[in-house]
This record gives sequence, C-alpha cells and structure tokens, in this order.
Amino acid sequence: MLNETPSAQLLLEDGTSFTGRLCGFAKSVAGEVVFNTGMVGYTESLSDPSYSGQILCLTYPLVGNYGVPPQFESGRIQVAALVVSELADGYSHAMAQKSLPQWLREQEIPCLAGIDTRALTKRLRTRGCMLGKIVVGGEDVPFDDPNQRNLVGSVGEKGKVTYPGNGKTVVVLDCGAKGSIVENLRARGLRVIRVPWDCDFLAEDFDAVLVSNGPGDPAACGTTILNLKKALKLEKPVMGICLGHQLLALAAGASTYKLKFGHRGHNQPCLEEGTARCFITSQNHGFAVDAATLPEGWQPWFTNANDGSNEGMRHRSKPFMSVQFHPEAAPGPVDCEPLFDKFVGLIR
Repeated sequence: MLNETPSAQLLLEDGTSFTGRLCGFAKSVAGEVVFNTGMVGYTESLSDPSYSGQILCLTYPLVGNYGVPPQFESGRIQVAALVVSELADGYSHAMAQKSLPQWLREQEIPCLAGIDTRALTKRLRTRGCMLGKIVVGGEDVPFDDPNQRNLVGSVGEKGKVTYPGNGKTVVVLDCGAKGSIVENLRARGLRVIRVPWDCDFLAEDFDAVLVSNGPGDPAACGTTILNLKKALKLEKPVMGICLGHQLLALAAGASTYKLKFGHRGHNQPCLEEGTARCFITSQNHGFAVDAATLPEGWQPWFTNANDGSNEGMRHRSKPFMSVQFHPEAAPGPVDCEPLFDKFVGLIR
C-alpha cells in the first residue's frame, strides 16, 4: 500500500489559505507569493536568481511533464517554494536527467501541488502580490518580506570571473545574473569580466558595462548605484537588463516603484516608442521605473502595452540603454535578442 502524500498549507497574509499535497522537500518557508504565466521553462525560471525569496505559483496546470533537462540559469534552485496545480512525477524528454519532484527534494525546496492556482492567481491580481508561507506538519514560520533586505547580496558570484573572448571587454555587474546573459555576450565574441554587485569595477580595463537582472528592490543596492554614477561619467557604453534597468535609472536620477503584481511570464507585449512595432517579451520583475522622472537627456524606449509601465530607456546622445524585459529570454521568445547586437555596435 502506497504511503499517503502528506498535506501542507499555503497561508497568505490576508488570511486566505490553500491546502495541497506536499511534493517537494518537507519544510516550512515564507516569502512573497508571485505568479508566472509561462507554459514551459520551469527549469530556467526556478534557477533564475531574480526569484530569490519568492514563493512561485505557476499558472499552467501541468508542470514537470518533461522532467529536468540541463537548462539552468544558475547553479541552484532560487525560489523559496513552488506552488502548482498538478506536478508530474513521470516525464518524457530526451535530455531529462531526473524528475521535477526529485530535483526539488535534492535542492530542499518545498512544493505544494493540488492547489487551485487559478483562484490563487486571481486573488493576487486583485489584491496584489502578498506575503505568504507554506506550513508543513504544523511547523509555523513568521511572514517574511524579502524586499525589506538586500537580496542581491545573497545571489550571484562572490568574486571576479573572467570569460575569454576575441573582441572587446565587457564588465557584467552581477546582481544575480542569468547565465544566458553571459552566453549571449560571449556568442558575440566579447571578453566578459563578471564581478559582484558591490564591486568597484572602475579599476578594471573594460570597454563597456552590462548591469544584470536580479531580485528585490533596486533601492537596496546603494553601492551599485554609486558605482554606476561614476561609470556614466566615463561615457562608455552601458546596458541594463531588468533590475539593471532599474539600477541604471536610479543612477541617472530617476525613481522606481513597486508594481501591484509584477510581470512574470513569456508573453508581455512591449511597444517601441516612435515606431509601430510591438515585441513579445519574457519578463520577471516586481518593480518598475517611473518614466515621468527620467532626467533631461533620457527618453523612454519601450512601454508595456498592457499597463503602460516603462519597459526601457536610452540616452539621446550617449551610449546608454536599458530594458525591463529579458532580451536573452531563457525561457521565452527571442524577438529581442538583437538588442545585444545593438549594444555590441555601441562598443568602439
């Protein structure tokens, strides 16, 4: 006779509770509850450092059916916990190395399955992202707001890493960088110097700077913002992605704010300012740049077609550009990958 799968609860800060089956590691955790609307790409999403401190709800009803192929954005699972409607134990994929439940248990990540993820997502869309906790076996934990601390300091490389290349040198300011960003730069022949978020990289010999994605509130990265202000004075090409876009905006003198429930998925439409073009983008963020606060010389570049929030900016005369979405995708559509070519084109 098979052992019964133990149950656990997801409790939201507004008092709402959901009971489901515990399919991952058995421990209680707390974090910010967010949802992702992507149909595929759970290995990339789970290993994306931008999800650090968050309990991730996947809205697609069946998760895990292709197992765990080696498609990772960092060396470990970054989410605090996973919430799904149905979790597949069996899987079929030529490159799969293990099942999703096995990977979660190995990484000591709890997963709650059998949840009405539609009801949970509708609640988050109405009330906004909320703090939550998964309670296992009566072991309660306090609610914890990850955005109240510097999450960037706990992800990314702790020291300098150099990747060889045949072209110019780009410093990647690692605020929780996805591996695909570095891969896209290297694929274009660039030499990459990857440094921690708080590194004073100005002493390096470089031709351009890329500020990576990452988790949490950009205002917590004061050291990064100060170093970026210095870098802008050099007038070397600078590109920001996701959190890097927000950090570049703060360094330029603009402000940021927290979105109601963020943008997390692979189908966010973004309009390019001054054109009739709309790009379908991959996104994962909870904060945004206030376009109305962009200082003189800067202009909006992309705008979200759903809610009108800013999705990119660039300088009118200097080689500075940034986007809120992920041009490297991983997962998602690669419509915006040529933005890396545009960045490389700025490097002299």
